[in-house]
Amino acid sequence: MAKSRQHFPNQDTSPSSMKSRDWESISRWSDYLNPEVTSPSTSTSWKPVSSEGPPNSGSFQKALHMEWVVQLTEVAGGLLTKMYRLNQILDYPDSVSYVFSDAFWKAGVIPNYPRICLLVTKKFPEHPSKLQLERVDKLALDSLHENAEGYLRSLEPWVMLLLDLMAFREQALRLILDLSSTVITLLPHQNSLILHAFMDLFCSFVRVNLFSEKATRKMLLQMYNLLHIISRNGRDCEFYHRLVQFIDSYDPPLKGLHEDLNFVSPRIGEVLEAVGPIIFLSVDTKKLRNEGFLSPFHPRYPDILTNSAHPMRAQDLANVTSYREWVLFGYLVCPGELLRVTSIDIAMVVLKENLILPLFRDEYILLHEDYQLYVLPRILESKKMAKSGRTKQKEADLEYNVAKQVEKMICEVHEQALVSCDAIHRERRVLLKQEIGRMVLFFSDQPSLLAPNIQMVFSALALAQCEVIWYFQHVGIASSKSKVVRMMPVDIDAADPTIGFLLDGMDRLCCLVRKYIAAIRGYALSYLSSCAGRIRFLFGTPGMVALDLDATLEGLLKQILQCLENIPKPQGENVAAVTCDLSDLRKDWLSILMIVTSSRSSINIRHLEKATVSTGKEGLLSEGNNAYNWSRCVDELESQLSKHGSLKKLYFYHQHLTTVFRNTMFGPEGRPQHCCAWLGVASSFPECASIIVPEELTKIGRDAVLYVESLIESIMGGLEGLINILDSEGGFGALENQLLPEQAAIRMNHATKFSTPSTKSPRGISGLPLPGHESYPENNNSVKMLEAAMQRLTNLCSVLNDMEPICVLNHVFVLREYMRDCILGNFRRRLLAVLKTDNDLQRPSVLESLLRRQMGIVHLAEQHISMDLTQGIREVLLSEAFAGPVSSLHSFEKPADQQTGSAIEIVCNWYIENIVKDASGAGILFAPVHKCFRSARPVGGYFAESVTDIREMKAFVRIFGGYGVDRLDRMMREHMAALLNCIDTTLRSNREALEGIAASMQSGDRIEREANLKQIVDIETVVGFCIQAGQALDFIRILAEAAGVVLEESAPLVFSLIYGVAKHLTDEIPEKEEIRRLRRVASSVGVVGEHDIEWVRSTLAEVGGANDGSWGLLPYLCSAFMTSNIWNVAAFNVNTGGFNNNIHCLARCFNAVIAGSEFARLEREQQRQPLSNAHAGDVSEPGMQNHVSVETNIKSAMQLYLKCSSGIILDSWSDGYRSPLVAKLIFLDQLCEFSPYIPRSTLELHIPYAILRSIYRQYYANSPSTTLALLNPSPRQSPAISLTHSSPVIWQNHGDSTPQSNATDSGFFKGSVHSQEQVYEAESASVRVGQNKHRNVRRSGPLEYSSSRKVKFVEGSNSGSTGPSPLPRFAVSRSGPLSYK
Repeated sequence: MAKSRQHFPNQDTSPSSMKSRDWESISRWSDYLNPEVTSPSTSTSWKPVSSEGPPNSGSFQKALHMEWVVQLTEVAGGLLTKMYRLNQILDYPDSVSYVFSDAFWKAGVIPNYPRICLLVTKKFPEHPSKLQLERVDKLALDSLHENAEGYLRSLEPWVMLLLDLMAFREQALRLILDLSSTVITLLPHQNSLILHAFMDLFCSFVRVNLFSEKATRKMLLQMYNLLHIISRNGRDCEFYHRLVQFIDSYDPPLKGLHEDLNFVSPRIGEVLEAVGPIIFLSVDTKKLRNEGFLSPFHPRYPDILTNSAHPMRAQDLANVTSYREWVLFGYLVCPGELLRVTSIDIAMVVLKENLILPLFRDEYILLHEDYQLYVLPRILESKKMAKSGRTKQKEADLEYNVAKQVEKMICEVHEQALVSCDAIHRERRVLLKQEIGRMVLFFSDQPSLLAPNIQMVFSALALAQCEVIWYFQHVGIASSKSKVVRMMPVDIDAADPTIGFLLDGMDRLCCLVRKYIAAIRGYALSYLSSCAGRIRFLFGTPGMVALDLDATLEGLLKQILQCLENIPKPQGENVAAVTCDLSDLRKDWLSILMIVTSSRSSINIRHLEKATVSTGKEGLLSEGNNAYNWSRCVDELESQLSKHGSLKKLYFYHQHLTTVFRNTMFGPEGRPQHCCAWLGVASSFPECASIIVPEELTKIGRDAVLYVESLIESIMGGLEGLINILDSEGGFGALENQLLPEQAAIRMNHATKFSTPSTKSPRGISGLPLPGHESYPENNNSVKMLEAAMQRLTNLCSVLNDMEPICVLNHVFVLREYMRDCILGNFRRRLLAVLKTDNDLQRPSVLESLLRRQMGIVHLAEQHISMDLTQGIREVLLSEAFAGPVSSLHSFEKPADQQTGSAIEIVCNWYIENIVKDASGAGILFAPVHKCFRSARPVGGYFAESVTDIREMKAFVRIFGGYGVDRLDRMMREHMAALLNCIDTTLRSNREALEGIAASMQSGDRIEREANLKQIVDIETVVGFCIQAGQALDFIRILAEAAGVVLEESAPLVFSLIYGVAKHLTDEIPEKEEIRRLRRVASSVGVVGEHDIEWVRSTLAEVGGANDGSWGLLPYLCSAFMTSNIWNVAAFNVNTGGFNNNIHCLARCFNAVIAGSEFARLEREQQRQPLSNAHAGDVSEPGMQNHVSVETNIKSAMQLYLKCSSGIILDSWSDGYRSPLVAKLIFLDQLCEFSPYIPRSTLELHIPYAILRSIYRQYYANSPSTTLALLNPSPRQSPAISLTHSSPVIWQNHGDSTPQSNATDSGFFKGSVHSQEQVYEAESASVRVGQNKHRNVRRSGPLEYSSSRKVKFVEGSNSGSTGPSPLPRFAVSRSGPLSYK
């Protein structure tokens, strides 16, 4: 911030004192000058010819003026930056309407006393001491007295800014007037370099004063002086009255500008007339296109690859943006120049296509409103004066007519601009889109022609830059109509696709220039070398010899010639290594221009032009100006590219930038390759920061980073959208339509009934599309949509993959990494989204199909990305099945608190809750015949068989892999452990009753047994838990089988290895840790014979179950389940091979839990009693003996269970209570069928075979859809009497029968088939038909007996079993004798 300085001593008005004073005052602006960053205009080293020369020499004075021009232009930028920052701090106050927000008063700059502050501001320029402030707000005035010093310190920096504004006004105005009066010519084709410097200072001077109105100048000065009076005993600050005069003269600013610039107005008018033709050309899009001003090849002769028709016009078009700005500012502050005849057309062209006049960054004024308020009155005044003098002279009549036309133009052009400005610029953007697109293609194909046409490239970049910035400057602008008070918003299309094309074209052009910068530099060096010969020739012409050049000018010309002749000659590939600094050349040429354009010089520009142009070639000035421009292509090419192609100003509109990007990027005309340009814009945003306000760099950098992140988020959102479009049912899903069997049957029936072609329709029947319907003509649009989406996806992936990293300060954005994260993140979200439907869990097979479709799209994108997305997909699936640390993947034992993926967690919880626990009450039943679960009603959206059969489980394994299987297995084990704990609790709590049952079974005391059975508590609950345990065993068995099948398909060598190892695992107890692990792995893929027992055994080992003597009573507890009420509603279904209430799952639970508990108990005993040292050398044999003993214990326990259960069943039967009998007998038969420890022959010891045979005969003789349940018993006959007599063997004689564990049993079955068929040879034909119909359905039922257990029955005889038995009550059975051979 500028420090407090002493200003304005008594001034001497002599010219010499004025110049010396200005030379000394350059150091005043050190705070506003940036020594590190120089603009293209300041890089030309505007230095005096010789700092040791006399101060009164004309060349020194002229050069000193030009140095001030450049420095004061830069100072203007610094003043604008400070005022902009003040506006930000004060929350953009409206000083004209006196509207101030709460943030304005809380900013800490102005004392928060609104009443006093507003009063002194509105009464300006009246002195604050005369306003009787104590009557306005006495408390506020007292507070000001108490804290005057603090308020002064906060106001002082901004009051110093007012002083700097006043000083800048005086120095800049004096310099503008001096240059205007001394420079001979300011025409663009003669003196363009000095003209641009002069007009830059002129426009900066206007900008600073117009922008100063937005600062609270009056309030700052009045409050500062009031506080100064309070703290300095009533004395005003020394600069108060001069600042009052300055602010008052510029209130409003245009009033002061009209007065100050009145003297320079004619020169400004000349300049604006001179640039008029270039402005007319720039707005004539038809002429630009037809005559090829922006085309590298001749428009009428395409074979001519070099277009040299308009080289100077192409260079002028690069400056047309500045020319338009000169017109808007020039006629605004010099309204009298509008009365020139040609000025009306120039002003109208520019006014018609603009609504605002940008001042600084995103600050602007409403252009037409200010023209009507400040220009129109001057025109009306001129018109009035001309009208009063019409009879005196003809010029007055002409002036009157012109003034009348100008008045009409100003009044009408506002309406025209509101209607047509957007259309005008849209047409221009379309032209530039086409021309730049052709230019990029041409120069990419012919890069050698880029250097000769570099000025044309700069012109195209400048025009595109102007159009893009204009577009965003006018977004959201509301302009008031001239005759209507309401504000009318400007209709700017936020979805205009040409913006993306222009940004992309500019970016590609800049990349081409940077790519071939060595070739451009080489061409420029060659041009300068040839220019040296032409200039030497001009020096030798008679006209130049005749000129009386002074020593200074002659020395400068020789220095230029020497510099050109010493330029290194580019040779071959060494151009890139050539380093050449031509700043001295440019400095000397500018010094020459300063001398020859001065009216004080004896040799001026006209003399040089006449002396050299008569040769018929380019004059000396033209050659020098061309050499100056081409020299900048040698060592300042990057700065020129930045000047014409930089879009850093878009930072101030970055919010609009984001909105337009989102509306256009993925629109119909959006192109994926445009995102590079949209993102690349952010790299230049930090260049907007000024060192005058240090905190700007941090804020702008942060905003640039947020802008890039926002755009990347939009790009990735579009990428996800394209993937999701392809992955939708209307995308690739429409190409995968498959008919379900029932749908195919409907279509076949329809086709047979209605075979006429007229009935065939691609729409299908009942709204179901036919496969291949996408090939019909009416579906072309959907196919084209798919093709377009695929094309956009591949293009976007290619573009993002090839995009260079985006660098914003110290942030680097690599789009390739973002794209990988986006695709994999979308895959993860897709997995979680399709995991569950609206109703419930998705079928695993459908889920697998959807994921494969998504993976196919990812693989399509992967072909255009230099990254391995397949590995990423595997990582996603792995993380969803296993989310712990990687180290845990290599350890067999997983920690208890191991976290898993959310997807597998959802699936596992669903299966446990809805299948095993049946929490939804859907009537889940396990069907042994079909090896799946069924349900009475849908579980969510599907029936249970649709999500639990082997096909669905295989899909589950393929999706989640081994870790998913492990997770589901682990959760099942946790659930099983809880159920086993319930069994353990029941055993402990009912130990006395169970011991009583055991004693009564030994003694045969039926009454005591029944009394003890009634003492068992919660038997119904335990039965339910055991059924759940059986369901869990059935489910985990299906899962293991599916895992084995998938492993055999995917990794057959691994599967065969596990299978081979499993067959050779030793059966020793206790098992070694390695054997236990191998057995568990083999069990998880279903290659272990007794999966259920091994699974329960390992579960008990994990939780430490079956650890006391109460587990020895487990057979009695299981036998007690025969008294449960659940048997009252049990009914056997031959179609499923199970019962209607899942009671058959008890059999698997009993077998697994009894056997598993025995193994677990013996292992724990062996661990507690280690082997003695005498047997330490031979471990395997005792281990095998332990295993044999365990199997013996298990067989004993199972036989004990069978004996107790049979007794309870038969004892509980009576004529009034015989309904559950059939279910219980079938249950025991099923237990003997799959248990390896109790063959069916054991059951015959307790239950006569004739009863079971008759039961199965009646079940399988009925319709397969009929479920027989003897719920209405007849009081006149026993269940056995009502059953049809037939041997069950004929249903068992097929290859798909249930495998038996006992080889001798199955062998006897094969040997006894023939004899049994002979016995029942006389069966009726109808019965045989029913039997054959169900031959492939029956999976359980027929009994097998070993040859050692042949027992003959005669009618009325008893069973051959020993011990107490209720079988004599079946002595009257009429089932007939059985003959055994």
